[in-house]
Amino acid sequence: MSSRSDVTQSIDTVKVKKVETKPPVSSYFGINTFSNETMRDMVSEETFEAFKRWQECGEIISMQQADEIAHAMKDWAISKGATSYTHWFQPMTGLTAEKHDSFITMTESGKVMEKFTGSKLIQGEPDASSFPSGGIRATFEARGYTAWDPSSPAFITEVELGKTLCIPTIFISHNGDALDKKLPLLRSEDALCKSALKLLKLFNQKDVNNVYSTCGAEQEYFLIDRAYYKMRSDLMLTGRTLVGASSPKGQQLEDQYFGSIKERVLNYMADVAEEAYKVGIPVYTRHNEVAPHQFEFAPIFEKSNLAADNNQLLMDVMKKVAQRHNLACLLHEKPFAGVNGSGKHINWSIADDKGNNLLNPGETPEENLLFLTILVSIIYAVHKHSDILRASAASAGNEHRLGANEAPPAIVSIFLGEQLSKIINMLENGKIEKAKKQDIIDLGVGLLPQFMRDTTDRNRTSPFAFTGQKFEFRALGSNMNISTSITVINTIVADAMDMMIERIEAKKENYDFSTAVMKVLSEVVKESKAILYEGNNYSEEWVIEAQKRGLPNIPSSPQALKAYINTKTVELFERQKVLSKIELNARYTIWLDIYGKVIDIEAKTLMEIVKTQILPAAYSYQNEIASGLEIFRDLMDDTSIQVVNGALDDRKEMFESLTADIYYVRRNLKELDMLLKKAEIMGLEQRCDFLFSEVLPQMEHVRKHVDSLESVMPDDLWVLPKYRELLFNA
Repeated sequence: MSSRSDVTQSIDTVKVKKVETKPPVSSYFGINTFSNETMRDMVSEETFEAFKRWQECGEIISMQQADEIAHAMKDWAISKGATSYTHWFQPMTGLTAEKHDSFITMTESGKVMEKFTGSKLIQGEPDASSFPSGGIRATFEARGYTAWDPSSPAFITEVELGKTLCIPTIFISHNGDALDKKLPLLRSEDALCKSALKLLKLFNQKDVNNVYSTCGAEQEYFLIDRAYYKMRSDLMLTGRTLVGASSPKGQQLEDQYFGSIKERVLNYMADVAEEAYKVGIPVYTRHNEVAPHQFEFAPIFEKSNLAADNNQLLMDVMKKVAQRHNLACLLHEKPFAGVNGSGKHINWSIADDKGNNLLNPGETPEENLLFLTILVSIIYAVHKHSDILRASAASAGNEHRLGANEAPPAIVSIFLGEQLSKIINMLENGKIEKAKKQDIIDLGVGLLPQFMRDTTDRNRTSPFAFTGQKFEFRALGSNMNISTSITVINTIVADAMDMMIERIEAKKENYDFSTAVMKVLSEVVKESKAILYEGNNYSEEWVIEAQKRGLPNIPSSPQALKAYINTKTVELFERQKVLSKIELNARYTIWLDIYGKVIDIEAKTLMEIVKTQILPAAYSYQNEIASGLEIFRDLMDDTSIQVVNGALDDRKEMFESLTADIYYVRRNLKELDMLLKKAEIMGLEQRCDFLFSEVLPQMEHVRKHVDSLESVMPDDLWVLPKYRELLFNA
């Protein structure tokens, strides 16, 4: 029996401690977060009000007030059992980072006491030399700074032997350049707020003081047994299976989606939810996804900057909790070929400090006209800047999803649904049709029909779909940080709003306000309508149609990432004061470099697996078949044995087929090795283009013949866990 079979026989559900009656979530939600309510109880009213002004208006607190908050935070953390603190940040690696420091300090008498000051709370200085900077600073310039982000509450993480206070921060260089993903998001929120407030004032809504984006990130993932995970070095090193023949049963019966959740998985989900609730992550939905052993968590909508932190934290919680259940949580966008990969759909909207969703049609003519203005602004933004929106979802892992008949293609388009599409067409053509009886919301403008609040179907093939009071950006991969895409959406929409304001102001000189707005809407729709598509984005017809419309189709991540450094993008981000040219160039360089390293690791891992595990087993089987064939030939000379005609030829064919696969595996491995050596001497851009166009296809050639070997070799000779075990035995 093979070691793989031994593992299969040993797999069992992890025994968990049964709790008869769980307390209601409301009794412990956020228990490990230093919330505003907790702070209010522990600091003076003056300090708390100053902190709130910092959160809402950017008016920085005094150092004395920072000391008071730091002292309260330290006391709260120690009361929870924490002994250390860390500035928790999001460098451009896509992960989170932390350096822990103890609360202790030495007194003059040599005694130890706990102390935490405002200066340590507000600013930290981690060794930044090994974090990617994309040329913002030299490697020997190790200094980088973390700065407290007051918009996101501090929280406590816990392991069996200790707890740590985590303080969300931004990460900047010595010169103040953004070295992380959080600072650009905060800047984009500021840009969106300023532009939206100007637009609201234009529509005579002057009592609004703050506008912000909201987000709910649907997190898809796979679970497999940890014992299998440890037997697959490709999963451990790259996050995806580089070889593996399809299981006879995959997702073709469609019996996984929203099905009954297995007990082991449900225990895991309950454990994740409890840990998430403790740190204030509002996990709301959990269910089976389409592929076998694929699942999803989805939260309640929050302010985008908080949602970004919570999603990063949730992914960390998911991976840690999986280990308790002897499971591995796979967040790669495509861990298994032949079944759906995992995305992270961003549900994005805009809200104001009065509790209004600005993508919800209102009750008055003015509100409805405002809704249409914001809607058309978004259409214009996505049309003009579809390249940078596509780039925000570019990664080596996500290449395997985009356009793979399971996720939106690499062509960005917008889906509005029947009712809104009809209205947009009327805006463009100036032809008014009578409203249908079932329409229940009157736009209140004589030029427009009535329409219902939420009649939009969820077009799951569309990259950017209106799904009722929000847009769903479906292109992002499950392993990616949502901050980048939200930053892009906020920035392009803010800029589009500025454009709309400028045009409306110009039209007001010759028309009344409503007519001026309507004329601008009509003009902008005509300019942007190519981005609107209501059909099947997976179809070949759409690829042809998109090309006719002039919409870019960029499956290559290296090519997509170039949007970060084109003149249009640089001017946009500098105009909105979100990212400078230096910061944009840094991101392009960093993410291109990461892409190249990921593909290089994958290719070398594939070569190692095939050479050390696949081929030795294949040689053994080849020898076994050859020996049998030789015996068969000898027996053919024995006239006392009746052998059916064609039996010897059949055995020869079996040997020839096996030998051919082994030969092509080795030949393609040699070619892959030569390609990698060739890539090593290339410049970064040329190398990444080469990896996409030459190395990745060559890896698929290797895989094709390895998977063919798997389908014919004896089960006890195949050392790697198979798809049927990974996906159906956990």
